[in-house]
Amino acid sequence: MPLVTSERMLLDAKEGNYAIGAFNVENMEMVKAVIAAATTMKSPVMLQTTPSTVKYGELSTYYALVKAEAKKASVPVALHLDHGNSFDLVVKAIREGYTSVMIDGSSKSFEENIELTKRVVEVARPNNIPVEAELGKIGGKEDDLEVKDGNYTDPKEAKEFVERTGISSLAVAIGTAHGIYSQTPVLDKERVSAIRVLVDIPLVLHGGSGLSDEDVRECIQRGICKVNFATELRIAYTDGMKEVFRENPEAFDPKVFGKAGMAKVIELVKDRIKLCGSEGKAYV
Repeated sequence: MPLVTSERMLLDAKEGNYAIGAFNVENMEMVKAVIAAATTMKSPVMLQTTPSTVKYGELSTYYALVKAEAKKASVPVALHLDHGNSFDLVVKAIREGYTSVMIDGSSKSFEENIELTKRVVEVARPNNIPVEAELGKIGGKEDDLEVKDGNYTDPKEAKEFVERTGISSLAVAIGTAHGIYSQTPVLDKERVSAIRVLVDIPLVLHGGSGLSDEDVRECIQRGICKVNFATELRIAYTDGMKEVFRENPEAFDPKVFGKAGMAKVIELVKDRIKLCGSEGKAYV
């Protein structure tokens, strides 16, 4: 089916108390793998690219890949710009055909974040494109994004932020981090509940890779409607390629490596969809 926006799938998730898995993709094989897994699980799905990924492969390339694969799929697929780091990049993504965008002004002051986010919403709304934003700082490193000292989302500020910007979904900081966790994260899950009481739009959890299943489930129960997975997909893909090298050091056909990586990603994504509770939630 054609690409869809993230609006209905996230609102359905909020109403049904489950979450949509949002998976960062780097190449054709990962795009195919994520959509194949979602199709098998009969789940809506979001595919995401970060600024460094689109710098490597260009917005037009990823849009063409995801559009072509989504057209063949029997489940809703949205293409999302993850951590859009400038107004210009977000606008370019919308013009290119992305069906969901994030503007990340979390490194700015509260007022500056609001002003930047409002500008994006004013462009996106006439085009019916949902906008995700972030309040608080999610630590760790993902691609070119690095935050050494994260800070948690304040529930009262979240309410004001949502009311003044008109965003469609809000990424909250509760102790997760991008990249690989060096130690077991301790999440302030009660903060999700506190934000949920004051904020009526879907809430987003970044840094899903490496969290325990128990933590993810509880965050969803408390109001998270979208969970981002990135690092573990990269690890799974390269693990598949490494296995080929170990078993057949003379292999040279890129398709052999790609198929092995795809197989690992498919199994991982199926597991994460089940964890999010979106299995069987696809709509036509």
